[in-house]
Amino acid sequence: MPAVLFRMESLFNFLENMLVKNLQNRSNRFRSIITGVSCNALFIILLLHACSFSFYPDSNHPGEKIYAEYCADCHGRDLESFASWEWTYGKSREAVIESVMNGRDYGAMPAFGESLDGEKLNDLVDYMLGGIKALEDNPPAPKIIPASRTYKSRELSFNLEILVDDMDIPWGLAFLPDDRILVTEKSGRLFLVDKDRTKKEIFQVPEVNPGGQGGLMDVALHPDYASNGWIYLSYSKVQNKEGRSGNTTAVARYRLKSNVLADEEIIFEAQPYSRTRHHYGSRLLFDRDGYLFITIGDRGARDVNPQRIDLYPGKVHRLHDDGSIPSDNPFAEMDDAVQSIWSYGHRNAQGMALEPSTGQVWVHEHGPRGGDELNRVQKAKNYGWPIVSYGINYNGTRFTDRTEAPEFESPIHYWVPSIAPSGMTFVDGDVYPGWEGDLLLGSLKFEYLHFCEMDKGKVTGEQRLMEGIGRVRDVKQAPDGYIYVTVENPGRVYRIVPERQ
Repeated sequence: MPAVLFRMESLFNFLENMLVKNLQNRSNRFRSIITGVSCNALFIILLLHACSFSFYPDSNHPGEKIYAEYCADCHGRDLESFASWEWTYGKSREAVIESVMNGRDYGAMPAFGESLDGEKLNDLVDYMLGGIKALEDNPPAPKIIPASRTYKSRELSFNLEILVDDMDIPWGLAFLPDDRILVTEKSGRLFLVDKDRTKKEIFQVPEVNPGGQGGLMDVALHPDYASNGWIYLSYSKVQNKEGRSGNTTAVARYRLKSNVLADEEIIFEAQPYSRTRHHYGSRLLFDRDGYLFITIGDRGARDVNPQRIDLYPGKVHRLHDDGSIPSDNPFAEMDDAVQSIWSYGHRNAQGMALEPSTGQVWVHEHGPRGGDELNRVQKAKNYGWPIVSYGINYNGTRFTDRTEAPEFESPIHYWVPSIAPSGMTFVDGDVYPGWEGDLLLGSLKFEYLHFCEMDKGKVTGEQRLMEGIGRVRDVKQAPDGYIYVTVENPGRVYRIVPERQ
């Protein structure tokens, strides 16, 4: 059985979901038991059921442990993401074995041929194909988040308010001055959410490659949006050249006219274009001085891109609002360097936030198996990837024995095992008593909101909030002080509403 922490906070949510699933999917015999017992007996039955329940379809299958060890970091704890998977190479047994053994998509799917012998490989593939077939034949019930459900942190209690429902994979959020919200969808769609919670699609968005980890990603407003109307989007841009297709992270700005994006200006394109479809980075942030920061992942070429200042990937970039290079950038005077680079040696930063008390830019970034990092972004600093890391390869082998070195910036905090962090915001203001100055970030892998208690720039405590909510993509605090969270599976935007004492 996978390691699942059944805290009381998450247990009730688990039982609520199990009740719905069992009422819909279990046999008539089980239903008759449900209807014939008291509430207390029902709780005991479900509690016993929960203690033996696995998130995987067959908890006794020998491939379950192999999946948890080698696959769950990228694909999640269960197999639900595969049920609606776009199978580029087919899902025959032969195709899946080929993918596992030799990898796919220029490294996006690692090769495990050296780590899995014939018996382990067969057990893994049997488990995956059997579990996927079971999910296709008997789809899981939608997650139920009751309106009356109260969540608790050590500091306060809060509820979740569904602001937007029925989305694919909502990726980024931006808040307009009139309280409307822009929400990007990884598939390439952009929505405007009104005060009455209705969503309207915005057209003339840039063409994106939604395959792999790409798509339409972050959205940000110019600091002086009220007067100039500029909206910034990051996305995976496609280039077809000499019969070959490549992708890169691009940033463009637009003005919103009715329900159409207009006045397009592409202000940034990371070079070179790559055939891989992962590690795009793509977070956008304006600091207090009006500079635009952009995160770019290493695009999977870890041994080349992150440490070379003549290449874009594996960096945090800093630009003026029109895409021009600030004269005080660390490499602005070097002809053989990418002059937009602010810091380098990063793997794949998908969270970026401004610390309210200092104005300091922070990022978090994905490690491989272990080694997710939380970092302050500082001018010209090298963060060491892949020369130093707390992580290992996905196949269990090591690529470095060094976790720190004097020439590299060490992380403020790191996670082993990985939590697959996404989105990030510091909590400011008085809407959430006890959370002031603390840090919230999402977990894609474990489907919860990760709470970091902060003191003088250090993580002094951690909590898991909203466990089982879905794969968290973004978390941001709006100008009105409320915190909004985007999740996938199901695709929703939530607002966190504290309970008043």
